[in-house]
Amino acid sequence: MIKLMAANWKMYKTRPEASDTARDLVKSLEAMLPDDREVLVFPPFTALYAVGEAFKGRKNFSWGAQNFYPKEEGAYTGEISPRMLAELGCTYLLTGHSERRHVFGEGDGLVADKTTLGLAQGFRVVMCIGETIEERRGGKVEEILKNQLDKGLSGVDKSLSPERLSIAYEPVWAIGTGEVASLDDIVQAHSFIRQQLGKAFGERGQEMRILYGGSVKPDNASEILGLDNVDGVLVGGASLKADSFSRIVLA
Repeated sequence: MIKLMAANWKMYKTRPEASDTARDLVKSLEAMLPDDREVLVFPPFTALYAVGEAFKGRKNFSWGAQNFYPKEEGAYTGEISPRMLAELGCTYLLTGHSERRHVFGEGDGLVADKTTLGLAQGFRVVMCIGETIEERRGGKVEEILKNQLDKGLSGVDKSLSPERLSIAYEPVWAIGTGEVASLDDIVQAHSFIRQQLGKAFGERGQEMRILYGGSVKPDNASEILGLDNVDGVLVGGASLKADSFSRIVLA
C-alpha cells in the first residue's frame, strides 16, 4: 500500500511562499521519493494554483483543498465548489478536520454531505475523525469514532474503490499542542477504525488508508509509520518547511 504523506498548511503562506515551498519539496524529494510514498499538500485556496504548477506532471505529487461547500454552484457567498477546485487540478479534498468541527461548528451532517459529494464528483477524500480530551477521559473514544464514521460515510457508495477514501485519525487534544498520542493509543484507534471500515466496505475497507494526525514531527514519524494500520500521516506545523516535511516523507 502506498503511504499517503499529507501536509495541511492551514491559513499559512502567501502565493509566493507556497510556490517556493512546493518547489523546494520537489527538489528535495523527487529524485529519492520511494515508490510507496505519495506526497499530498493541502494549501490555502489562494495558493492552490501555485502548488499545482510546482507539482504538475510529477509522479506521486498531489494537491487538494482544505475546505469546500457541498453544492455544485449557487448563492453561497464566500464559498468554493468542487467544480471550481477541479478546474485548478485538485484531486483531493479534506473533510471533517477538527478545526472545521470545533472552531467553525461543522457537524457530522455537513461532514457527510461534503464527503459524499466530493467522492461523487470524482475526487479522493481524506475524512478526519477524532475525540476531544474530555471524551477520551470519559472512555468514549470508540463511541465517538464509530459515530463520526457512521454518520460521515452514511451516503458513500459502498462499492467505492478503496484508493478514493482515506480516514485520518486526529485526536483533537494532539492537534498543534505538541502532545502526541501514545503508540498504544494510535494502534488501538487505528485497529478499531479498520474494523469499522471492514464492516462498512467489506474487503475494500481493508485496503483504505488510515492516516495519523497530531503533532507528527521528523523525530517521531518513522515510529508512527511503522505501526499496524498506519498508512500515512496528516501533518500540520511540521509541514510548513520543506526540509522538515521532506524528512517526514522519507521516514
